[in-house]
Amino acid sequence: MNAPSPMDALTELSCLLRPAGGGLYVVSTGRAEQLAVQRELYGVEDEAAVATRWRADLARIAEADILVLGVPSDVGAGFLRGSNLGPQAIRSALLARPEYRALAARARVVDLGDVFVVPQLLHDEMLSAEQLEASRRALYPTLAPDVRATLPVSPLSIAERALRLALRLNPRAKPFVLGGDHSIAWPVTAAMHAAHGAELAIVQFDAHTDLLEERLGVRCCFATWSWHANALLGRGGRLVQLGIRATRRDQAHWESTLGVRQFWAHECNAKGAATIDEVVSHLHRIGARKVYLSNDIDGTDARFADATGTPEPDGLAPELVHGVIARLGREFDLVAGDVMEVAPPIARTSDGAARTVALAADYACTTIEAMARRSS
Repeated sequence: MNAPSPMDALTELSCLLRPAGGGLYVVSTGRAEQLAVQRELYGVEDEAAVATRWRADLARIAEADILVLGVPSDVGAGFLRGSNLGPQAIRSALLARPEYRALAARARVVDLGDVFVVPQLLHDEMLSAEQLEASRRALYPTLAPDVRATLPVSPLSIAERALRLALRLNPRAKPFVLGGDHSIAWPVTAAMHAAHGAELAIVQFDAHTDLLEERLGVRCCFATWSWHANALLGRGGRLVQLGIRATRRDQAHWESTLGVRQFWAHECNAKGAATIDEVVSHLHRIGARKVYLSNDIDGTDARFADATGTPEPDGLAPELVHGVIARLGREFDLVAGDVMEVAPPIARTSDGAARTVALAADYACTTIEAMARRSS
């Protein structure tokens, strides 16, 4: 990360982020639809009022228990994309539910808005000095050159900086992140590890291991983030994966070489609720106290969630996923959560987008409820 800029944390956040629904770069095509979503999200009539309401939300960070952040990027995904539209769709589904509005008030949820995504960028480490400067001029045109030289420009880099700044303003706040492809879990992991250190474990729902060290020379993307998260945590079973079923290696390979703990989908489906007991026992055994729950929607069986880049059959039932989340909230301090890889444009069935988004909203409600359980 770059050295902190001379700006205060709140001012820097207002530069890095955009109002909820505004992280997608649109100029003409899609602009009216984006603004319509933002008017609905903020309950106002025009763009200026949207910005005013968003800045008022940022000013409430210190009083929040849960901080929602959208990262509408699919730059780190595979060959089928569309999860950049996931955060907007999930937010709209949530706000259509009176029960979510009640939960958000009870859990003191503050929406930070969206990371603004340059759709050709992924992480600042991949950029030349010339590209960094060009992107900084485009993203922060009103800032002095010495100030903007300290700011990130790529979605993963911005997301990590934004989370660290928000936690500086409110160290007890818990982020809930809306993706976006699963590479977005890496900046969440980095920020959470910086905040919680050796007490942190990750529980990951996923059809895939995401345990490549690199993919085509790219260090962090949808297929590699878990490798780096596992290394950052120190291995030793602190990364727990549920729902695995699409991988070229067997369970013994991953567990023996990388020290992860895996519960494959066939095992979870056969054991049912007993799987939850095993997950909890494992986490207690390794001394985990804080948990980041990362929920790739393709961990769930494709019958329930086919609007994603790589839907897979024979996956987890939603009831089991909800059960794991709720139990984690009772047994541990659930310090962060997410829902990733929801891609409405690429549903495989006629009602697949609606069903997948609705399920993602269900998971979001369960996770936020579980996160709020130990907030004070």
